[in-house]
Amino acid sequence: MAKPHHMTSRYGGLQGGFAESLAQFAEQAKEAIDDLFREVVIEIGTSVIRLSPVDTGRFKGNWQFTVGAPSSQSLDTFDKSGHETIAALVAEVSKLEAGQVAYIVNNLVYAIPLEYGHSQKKAPAGMVQITLARFQQIVEEAIRNNQV
Repeated sequence: MAKPHHMTSRYGGLQGGFAESLAQFAEQAKEAIDDLFREVVIEIGTSVIRLSPVDTGRFKGNWQFTVGAPSSQSLDTFDKSGHETIAALVAEVSKLEAGQVAYIVNNLVYAIPLEYGHSQKKAPAGMVQITLARFQQIVEEAIRNNQV
């Protein structure tokens, strides 16, 4: 009778540990990527909302988050502090997954003039431009916060 190979006797009873570990790591990585994407979108949205000038609060209340296609409507929502708009953004972004296309838009007719300096005292450099200038920093911070 042939003697069993020493590797068989040493490791023969172990079951798929590497495959299971790899699958677990893949799931953790996917979750981390989704979390990273959500964090970036929330930070971008929060930034443009906070930087938005306030008169009546309608402009802050009109930032809209959508997935797949941008909203083409304007809202009759007023939010001087921006807290409700940010809370709505965070709630909607919680469903977002990497690979989806996310939009944050403000469709009020005066959104573009405000972005390009119409509000000299409250937002002379706009909101989106300032946020985009910080984009790399936002992504790097999100990466640090979501490492596997």
